Amino acid sequence: MMQYVSLTTVTHKVEDLFYQVRENGIDARYIGELIDLVFKSSDFIKEELAKVENSEPLTEDISDFERKTDEFLNRITGKAPQEAQAAPAPPGEPPAEAQAECAAAQPAGARPDETGEGDYPYAVRVFFDDDAQMPNLRAFMLVKAISEAYADIRYQPSDIQENPKTADEVSRNGLLVSFREQQGLNSVLKLIESFVYTKSYTVLDAASGGTVAAESQEKKETAQKEKGGQTPAAPVHAAAKQSLINVNLSKLDKLMDLMGEIVITESMVTSAPTAKSTGVDNNFNKASRQLRKLTDELQEIVMSIRMVPISGVFQKMSRIVRDMSKSLNKNVELVLVGEDTEVDKAIVDNIGDPIMHLVRNAMDHGIETAAERVGAGKPEIGTITLTAQNTGGEILISVQDDGKGINRAGVLEKAKRQGLLKKSERDYSAKEVYSFLLMPGFSTNEVVTEFSGRGVGMDVVKRNVEEIGGNVSLTSEEGKGTKVLMKIPLTLAIVDGMKVSVGDTVFTIPINNIRQLFKADQSSIIYDTDKNEIIMVRNQYYPIIKLHGFFNLESKAQDISDGIIIMVETHEKTYCIFADALLGEQQVVVKSLPIYLNQFNVKESGIAGCAILGDGSISLILDIVNLANCN
Repeated sequence: MMQYVSLTTVTHKVEDLFYQVRENGIDARYIGELIDLVFKSSDFIKEELAKVENSEPLTEDISDFERKTDEFLNRITGKAPQEAQAAPAPPGEPPAEAQAECAAAQPAGARPDETGEGDYPYAVRVFFDDDAQMPNLRAFMLVKAISEAYADIRYQPSDIQENPKTADEVSRNGLLVSFREQQGLNSVLKLIESFVYTKSYTVLDAASGGTVAAESQEKKETAQKEKGGQTPAAPVHAAAKQSLINVNLSKLDKLMDLMGEIVITESMVTSAPTAKSTGVDNNFNKASRQLRKLTDELQEIVMSIRMVPISGVFQKMSRIVRDMSKSLNKNVELVLVGEDTEVDKAIVDNIGDPIMHLVRNAMDHGIETAAERVGAGKPEIGTITLTAQNTGGEILISVQDDGKGINRAGVLEKAKRQGLLKKSERDYSAKEVYSFLLMPGFSTNEVVTEFSGRGVGMDVVKRNVEEIGGNVSLTSEEGKGTKVLMKIPLTLAIVDGMKVSVGDTVFTIPINNIRQLFKADQSSIIYDTDKNEIIMVRNQYYPIIKLHGFFNLESKAQDISDGIIIMVETHEKTYCIFADALLGEQQVVVKSLPIYLNQFNVKESGIAGCAILGDGSISLILDIVNLANCN
């Protein structure tokens, strides 16, 4: 009706393909080509839909896609081209080969309940939603999920995958899943509850002695009813359903902004001069504590609403690895660790491109070909590992490969040609060498390929990560592999900070970075060869950054003993900050610096943003990473 002929043709062709696979199965040797064809059609449909949204003309010539689909259908069916174009036969009994393939596709460990009835006495009967289409296939999805959690199971009906007639039986009697041990049954009940199509489920108690199978137990219950006996009521559980609602992200942004204003207002109320007077009513103190408690709870809820799993970003990398493996003729496995880790939606949206670039970089630069790996004594299959870990106040995301690592000599040679070396090559540490890779326009590929060599490299990753308050570090061992670690805050809106003063200026240090606070005297200070001040704490030496000297401010602390020392740490460095006084802990709302300050490169000078304090004054939030780097 809409005259989207290309979209109609492609979707119908893919539908024909799916029908053939569903009804007759597919030989294992065609699986890879099938996936390629499905990916190609999926990409085409997405591109065409984007054209529809942008009112652009759709692709008209799709003869190449039609030809490839028809040829593939001919191969998997073994039919002549004219036979393949005929209407599909109605579903019937699949051939012996298809039955064998369906049997091979059964979930690992799942077996039909045909023999050994007495060995599986613990059972659960699951009923599905009345409006669930194809309940037998929904049952098979549940069986597959259960078998992944607990392998040794049996189920009835046993042919739910290949026999369409089992749909009526599942609708009437539900799905019966039997277990050898009580522990197995208990371990999957939560999974059954959360399954999207579950309506209810009934746990069937094992007969005395635990030797009667679940199906026999059901027959026993039926017999008892016929005799007029009373069957012990088995617990019936209503499945836990998740009620979800789609909310525009802009509304959540406004909610977070309001939450920030509430935090600021709460600080204003509790820090008002009248509130600090000695004669203040005790009821006010109680009320202010309750207000703080409710504000904290509200903040946690608001922040949790914005949290989403990073799995969406991680799983997209599987397609990239697969496509590049075929293009570069490399055999690579992608391993995902901690993909359920939740972070702020804004961070997830910004971290996708850096991770994609790092994965492509690992595929192109890091992982060797199969022949090279075998020659180096490595497994033929390379590995790229994506890891996400929540450490409390921040998230660590790493992209690691077991490839050839970074060629130190090659990086130094390229840096020398670009005039970046300021000292002898021998004097550069590994960290300094790797820092060249994070510079704009630096690429070790001499030839421009589809994937690299254009001078747009790790600097893009570094810039994007720093824009969301994170930082990037790189480690590598030649011949062993490379690891890129991104350290990113869980949220960008509200942080717990420690306020310190330097003269009349107030700075805020994120509490996550603070390791220790202490007083010191001048006798504990020593100097290095460049006359920089160092302090020894527990037999370790740490550099000192005096904020008044760094930012050229007037200080009220005339001597080191008059001020306070704050030991701070990043993922790669620990050092000390000297300030006049400690003003106390406060939750602050991070406000971005005005755009016109970007011309002064303020962020690179150790300032991450600013916050409005309870008295209306402004506090600068220190960027602990950049403060150390620019000292």
